[in-house]
Amino acid sequence: MGVARGADPLWETALSLHLLQNGEDPLAYDPWRREVRGALRRAGLADEVGALTRLCPPTGYFPDFLTPGRGDLDLVDGVDRVRSTPRRRLVAELTRLCADLRGPVPRTVRWVASGDAAALRWLGDALSRYHAVAVAPYLPVIHARAGEDRARRAEAALSGGAEALLASYAELPGWRRDGTVLAAPYPEPRSLRLGGRPLTLVPAFFCVRTPLALVDDSLPPVLVHPLRPAPGWLPRLRAGAARPSVAQLTGPSRARMLESLETPMTTTSLAAVVGLAPSTASRHAAVLREAGLVATRREGNRVLHRRTALGTALLDGAVQQVGTPGSHASATSMKMLET
Repeated sequence: MGVARGADPLWETALSLHLLQNGEDPLAYDPWRREVRGALRRAGLADEVGALTRLCPPTGYFPDFLTPGRGDLDLVDGVDRVRSTPRRRLVAELTRLCADLRGPVPRTVRWVASGDAAALRWLGDALSRYHAVAVAPYLPVIHARAGEDRARRAEAALSGGAEALLASYAELPGWRRDGTVLAAPYPEPRSLRLGGRPLTLVPAFFCVRTPLALVDDSLPPVLVHPLRPAPGWLPRLRAGAARPSVAQLTGPSRARMLESLETPMTTTSLAAVVGLAPSTASRHAAVLREAGLVATRREGNRVLHRRTALGTALLDGAVQQVGTPGSHASATSMKMLET
């Protein structure tokens, strides 16, 4: 069993298309839907995205060839894989899609099933254009959440090997572990038999409620699981874009560490999220702690870092509201900024 390096661009593209259509989890995603629908209209992409939804409906089956990655491909490589799908596979998967559709087969589906080079070029370009509007602007949050998830899995694997890694997924809502079997809620009864093949677990920001797997069992096994954002994630993202970067004040690595501490984390987890050696992450955490932006405490055999009220205020652009002039927090913050 392996954990993907991060979120996969085409899985996020396909699953966000589902969310744009189905209205699920309105608290977390309705602000995103409103923003993206307006952006698609302004970009003149509403009709093109409507055509894409014929290939990627919000419920039931959608073709495996639209999601060739396992968190190991960037968008360009993933789109190239989609464009290179053999015609036999296009026909087989789109025939299965049509079996679930009501009414006549959409023209877009017939065109792509033909394997025509122009159709596959259009499909790749349409996926890229949609991604640029609906996914790319939100990548800071997506990457941060995926990094937090990977850090949790890495910490579990380091502390207890494969068994602990497997057990860490049993903490997800509705998931349970029974020996070497991992059971999870799924839209329909399904057994994913590995047959000695490695399973790759891919976190997905736009995956809601239940995990998803490729339908074709002959393909490398993948299980995509939800990575639900915190309520209010979009206003915070917009507020962060509107103010001067905290990274200009603290340095990029310390800023990423501070932003990552939505929940307490160990030094190992922080290092994995930010992409630093644990020793370097420990030094940065010490500077943030001296500045009053991070607090550190021991819980059992773990040392956990958490963001303080001052650290949150700095990220929110409201430092003046925390503490008073001459307080210890204010003085140590100034000390950090001068170094």
